[in-house]
Amino acid sequence: MGNRIKNITERTLHKGWATLSEIFFDYKMSAGNWTHKRRESYNRGDGATILLYNKEKGTVILVKQFRVSAYLNQHKTGFIIEACAGMLDDDSPETCIIREVEEETGYKLPKVTKLFDAYSSPGALTEKLHYFVGEYTSEMKVSSGGGVETEQEDIEIIEMPFKTALQGIETGEIADAKTIILLQYLQINNLV
Repeated sequence: MGNRIKNITERTLHKGWATLSEIFFDYKMSAGNWTHKRRESYNRGDGATILLYNKEKGTVILVKQFRVSAYLNQHKTGFIIEACAGMLDDDSPETCIIREVEEETGYKLPKVTKLFDAYSSPGALTEKLHYFVGEYTSEMKVSSGGGVETEQEDIEIIEMPFKTALQGIETGEIADAKTIILLQYLQINNLV
């Protein structure tokens, strides 16, 4: 069908921790006619996420932290149980996720396995997440974790049976999309 998008213009509406832009463009509909569209796009950069698992013990490591956006959207406490994650900044996805694991959980992983990349919410966010899994043992624990104080992180580390985590999806205790994706990946591939 050729190029269906042309005449793209962007206007910054807000620039803070992330950038909210208003985008205008001409779009060729499936029927062949052109239409002018306006959208808003939120750019906060790309990130990486990982699920730590211990096959021998049948456990996973998750983190719990306050997420104001979830709280404002009717989550009862705003404290979300999720997979470890972080923004890439200027790092490669692998370097980022190894750093984030140590900062958030206190585990120093010698290696991680890259799974795939996926857009978090492509209707409004530019963010692409790089998904990983990593096997951990108790010997890899090098610090208490809990996040970086200068970033005002306040993270609780949760080690739980894999089956309990899967049940958490059904009960709504685990309601974070990236975490659900990673838990189901482990389940589908019989990693735990």
